[in-house]
Amino acid sequence: MSTSAFNQEQRTRCLTLGSATLYEASGLNCAVDPQIRPVWEGAALAAPAYPLVCSPGDNLSIHIALERAPAGSVLVVDAAGFIAGYWGEVLTVAAKAAGIAGLVINGGVRDVAAIGTHRFPVFSRGISVRGTVKASSPSVGQAMLFAGAPVALGDLVVADADGVIILPAAAITSTLQAAEARAEKENIMMQQLRQGVSTLELMGLSCWRERA
Repeated sequence: MSTSAFNQEQRTRCLTLGSATLYEASGLNCAVDPQIRPVWEGAALAAPAYPLVCSPGDNLSIHIALERAPAGSVLVVDAAGFIAGYWGEVLTVAAKAAGIAGLVINGGVRDVAAIGTHRFPVFSRGISVRGTVKASSPSVGQAMLFAGAPVALGDLVVADADGVIILPAAAITSTLQAAEARAEKENIMMQQLRQGVSTLELMGLSCWRERA
């Protein structure tokens, strides 16, 4: 599936709603391990996935993916949680030149200050100065289970300060509709909270007042 499966308006809506609201609204097993975090404050992305697998301590698959991934994709890299510097400033510059939208990796990165300066969205399990070899490429562009969530080529990755989710391409329209309804409901609730209504009342939990 090409990156044209999602338009810019849909991606903007996803970023506005945020990963947490989209996750709750989706009802899907789409949340990535919460240990995968942004490497610089404010990093966020909503883009189609290009999945790949790296052998522990080996980033050859990333170099191959940079030549194959459609512009606008986010590289979703499974390195089995092995923390090494699979990615740094050189790959960041190469990715930006290729039109890659970001990186989500179940592994490590380095040169995080430079990555932040480039404003390139990166989400990783860790940071490490240790480099990698380039000797094997287990999988590039194939569906897989990524840190607890299934991912296939063209699925929509939404990542921000709350975490990373991966929405199946077929579920994006319904999830956006449900998430926007949820966000509107929460806006009404917050207005009521400002007026003094309690969370117990709003959530139908008043029976617990006498039990506490």
